[in-house]
Parts: sequence; structure tokens; C-alpha cells
Amino acid sequence: MIGFLINDKEIKEMEYLIKREMDEILFDLRDERIDHIVKRAMDERYKVLFTLFRRVASPNECLKYMRKDRKGRKKG
Repeated sequence: MIGFLINDKEIKEMEYLIKREMDEILFDLRDERIDHIVKRAMDERYKVLFTLFRRVASPNECLKYMRKDRKGRKKG
């Protein structure tokens, strides 16, 4: 396990960067022109980013980025 110390300003910056990347992935996942194999890779990347995001963001912010499965239930 690797750990590092970051201050509040750096936490906010990480949160901002991760949110922007997750927003972009969510937008691209809705694009019908993108192949399902590519979307699967994007989904895996989203999961990794969301795991990082949970470490720096508030629970309310995390709820906004939780993905829903096909039946409408929250994943994560």
C-alpha cells in the first residue's frame, strides 16, 4: 500500500480533475457510435476513478457520481 499526504487545496484539485474525467466518460458512454468493447474499457476506468474519488470527496458528492445498473439500482 502506498500513502501520501496532501493538503486541502490539493484535495480540491484532485476532486475537480477526477470529476471532469468521470463526466467525460459518462458523456462518451451514451454515444452510440462507440464500440461496446471500448465502452467496457471506459467503464473499468470509471470504476477506478470513482474509487479514487470516494477517498477525497464528500459522501454527497459521491452519490452524484454513483452509476446505476440497468434495473435502476445504485452500483458501487
